[in-house]
Amino acid sequence: MATKGKFEPKTPVVLNPPKDDPITPEFLSRCNGIDSNLCYVAIKGKVFDVTGNKSYEKGGSYHVFAGHDASRALALTSTKPEDVRPDWEDLDDKEKQTLDDWMTFFSKRYNVVGLVTSPPSGSTPA
Repeated sequence: MATKGKFEPKTPVVLNPPKDDPITPEFLSRCNGIDSNLCYVAIKGKVFDVTGNKSYEKGGSYHVFAGHDASRALALTSTKPEDVRPDWEDLDDKEKQTLDDWMTFFSKRYNVVGLVTSPPSGSTPA
């Protein structure tokens, strides 16, 4: 069990109620802080608004995650572009726990603006 307060932000954050609006992978990809003023990162399909956090903007250490579901990369603690993908189910228990920790971390800091929709059946992911 995680220690209470382990992932609490240093400065309290007031968050809006989470939204479950559908967000297409195409729209998410444009929310990268470059093609749009919005900057979103998804984890396990849940989309977080990280707009304004310089780490996710162009040139920031986590910009590689912007506009993507970065579940696998976060679970692997990787910033390699090839690891920035939504698939995480095949990871080991330790990596899944790391991913859950990131989900908790993001959930305490960033508004949830929606959920990534599945691509239409028969389509190939970009």
